[in-house]
Amino acid sequence: MSDQLLTIETTRLDAGHVLLQLTGELDYDTAPELTAAAPDLSGAEVLIDLTGVSLCDSSGLSALLVVQRSARALRLTGVSPQLQRMLDRTGLTELLAVEHVGDLRATG
Repeated sequence: MSDQLLTIETTRLDAGHVLLQLTGELDYDTAPELTAAAPDLSGAEVLIDLTGVSLCDSSGLSALLVVQRSARALRLTGVSPQLQRMLDRTGLTELLAVEHVGDLRATG
């Protein structure tokens, strides 16, 4: 397939903080792109902006967990209602910190 279904824009905010902005579909075909980025995030505090993600399946959730295991801390923002339901139903809300726009303003 020639079309890229997922884009990952990486911004190093400072020495220990990284912002990943994902756009597209985070699924079986594209999750390896996110997991490939995990080793570069080792020890960093990572914020993943999922505002541009139109679809996330179980492979996408697995990729988020791979990043979470590599990072010192992981926060998610821009989580759609559908993805929030998946996180809640799978119990991953306990492992993956989800922040909302109001939360981000309060923390920094």
